[in-house]
Amino acid sequence: MIADPKDCALQFDPVGKTAFVSSCDIVKSALANAGVSYDNQKAPAGTPAVMKVGDVVIASPSAQGLSKEETRAVKAATEAKIKAALTQAGYPAKADPARMNKLGMFGVLFVFVIAATALFGPLAACLVELFPTRVRYTALSLPYHIGTGWVGGFVPFFAFAIVTAVGNIYAGLWYPVVFTLVSVLTTLFLLPETNGRPLDEV
Repeated sequence: MIADPKDCALQFDPVGKTAFVSSCDIVKSALANAGVSYDNQKAPAGTPAVMKVGDVVIASPSAQGLSKEETRAVKAATEAKIKAALTQAGYPAKADPARMNKLGMFGVLFVFVIAATALFGPLAACLVELFPTRVRYTALSLPYHIGTGWVGGFVPFFAFAIVTAVGNIYAGLWYPVVFTLVSVLTTLFLLPETNGRPLDEV
């Protein structure tokens, strides 16, 4: 992927209203949606983005200033060329069920389910013990909904933005990993001991 860095936007759009129509953004979104990693290389200012797959070179036009219909047509044509080049280079169009490690997938999901139950089982009791009755409801609900709704809800948007910016399809995993690390450190060093604390204290 060779593009002018100024032509590439951070594709973070939680409300779905932003149109990423520059030459660079069209290529990056097509590659990210296809699940293909790529390297970013700097191009001279003002030049259109170019994607290289093996010996195939695809120059992406810009859709800036075009109508919605024309923009869709430009994106569709560019994405079709990119998919054709990826197919020619041997990239699979979709996952092959015959090559899936179904037992391994089940094992990983089983571990996550057990971990979730181990977390949410004692979580309610722990949080109740942390706060006095006069502020308990607010103290429990506010941070929970910030963490679940805002931090958790933004995972797809931040992950996609990170992937398009970096070019590695796994780079978006750093977003939940960082917040998980923050949670672990907070639990280890800031969570107080509540053993013996009365639940009805005010």
